[in-house]
Amino acid sequence: MTARGRRLLVRFMTMLVAGLAGLLSVGALLATADTVGIGQYVALGDSYAAGQGGSQQYDNTCLRSPNGYPALLDAENKIHLRGNAACTGAKTSDVSDEQLSALKQSTRLVTLTVGAADLGLSQVLAACTAGTPTQCQQAIRLANLLLPARCGDESELGRRLTDLHAEVAAAAPNVLIVATGYPLLFELVQGDPDRVLKAQINDATTRLNCAIETAVDNAQDADINIVYVDVTEAFAGHGIGSSDDPFINATGPDAFHPNAAGYRAYAKAISAAIRDALDRQKQLA
Repeated sequence: MTARGRRLLVRFMTMLVAGLAGLLSVGALLATADTVGIGQYVALGDSYAAGQGGSQQYDNTCLRSPNGYPALLDAENKIHLRGNAACTGAKTSDVSDEQLSALKQSTRLVTLTVGAADLGLSQVLAACTAGTPTQCQQAIRLANLLLPARCGDESELGRRLTDLHAEVAAAAPNVLIVATGYPLLFELVQGDPDRVLKAQINDATTRLNCAIETAVDNAQDADINIVYVDVTEAFAGHGIGSSDDPFINATGPDAFHPNAAGYRAYAKAISAAIRDALDRQKQLA
């Protein structure tokens, strides 16, 4: 781990313990693993935060699913979902303008999955699966304008996310923000005639995740209580085109969104990230 990484870890652990003092306890994660008792919880973000793809039964036009990761986290010990403001199609500006009102002074946990809609990722996928090669490349080019050229670089999307993280922290000053990334959609199989195209889309998702992680680093530097959760490893081997049980819907109106198994993977990754942070704090004490 780099010196900067150690510094951010120590800072995060100090804020986590101070901000959640008296509220943390060990519970059960989906009957298989330990997690942290957080208290009042609000979910913010886009279709992945809403749970689109997790079922065919949705609460409303935002396509919130009872199998989405917010509902799964709510089932854990002492995590109480007080509001799910996430909505399919939400951009960072939509979260800022329409979803922050769900936060209260008493909110202790916020999950946030957002950024893909800023890029028009749904349009990219539509252009690349149903459009011409020229339309596909144009859609990818437009998305790339908002993304960092390399991981660690600043980007327009990263700046939007950094501002949003500050707004969340201002609206709920005692909160722990858990900002998640996105899974790589495709398994890259030798002999697939679309392998190059799928690799480009996976690369764009990787740089989307890098923008989110860099924004989290910037927020930590500003003393915001936030952690980034990478879900790519949890989905590895389960993308579209995998020989194993897929975690992502490949067809239909919920295409390119996690299925119920995928949202269980999200919930486990989020809980594990909080649990691991507490374990490290014990080691540092």
